[in-house]
Amino acid sequence: MGCSREGTDWEHVLQTLVCYRLLDPGSEWRLHRVWFEQSAMGDLLAEDFSIAAKDTLYRCLDSLVEYKAELFEFLHQRWAALFGVKFDVLLYDLTSTYFESDPPFAEGDKRRFGHSRDKRSDCVQVVIALIITPEGLPLTYEVLSGNTADKTTLRTFVKKIEHQYGKANRIWLMDRGIPTEEVLAEMRASDPPIHYLVGTPRGRLTKLEAELLPLEWQKAKEGVDVKLLPREGELYVLARSNDRVAKERAMRRRQLGKTLDSA
Repeated sequence: MGCSREGTDWEHVLQTLVCYRLLDPGSEWRLHRVWFEQSAMGDLLAEDFSIAAKDTLYRCLDSLVEYKAELFEFLHQRWAALFGVKFDVLLYDLTSTYFESDPPFAEGDKRRFGHSRDKRSDCVQVVIALIITPEGLPLTYEVLSGNTADKTTLRTFVKKIEHQYGKANRIWLMDRGIPTEEVLAEMRASDPPIHYLVGTPRGRLTKLEAELLPLEWQKAKEGVDVKLLPREGELYVLARSNDRVAKERAMRRRQLGKTLDSA
């Protein structure tokens, strides 16, 4: 990455950021305020506190965006070689982060008002989409406009993964609010087919209830039973987990206890 005109060694800044993420992950602000001075990074790199200046840390991350695709491809190869990681199961989800700042913003700025997962509808936000493996290794991410609807993102990401890593018999795991029926049909018709596991909309579960009730429970593993209902090219799975039952009962007991205490 070279050095800046002021003499900042960007490779050392990047090494500091990576070590921080691996050893004691937190915000860049915390690295700047606390972690760097409590670590041996300065001695190891023969650098002073200037490489942990907050603006320097953010500029280093900004410069990496240009090489995002190449960086993910390199990591993909390393994970496969070192750990034998398979990339046939992908977990796809979206989150958001908000900003306490006031519009208007410059043209092209992604901060927008939208559905707030943080219950801060008064603040602008951006949406962050992430694809990871079951081992927690990220394959790609995108920062989207804050008013992006979840259901409009899946088609783009399926094509992005196929373009970057090639086509394969993958299984996508998603929340029920992410795919649309149109995109799911496209995934089933793909060559090779793209499989998925997604929560069934509650309205459809109500319609299937009469067909599910008479079916026998089958043991999937210890403590987990399932009912399987094939319909129109899809397989509906109704799961019953003993651990989940116990968790929900405990949650209701705690809530009941709070209600009785307040009364």
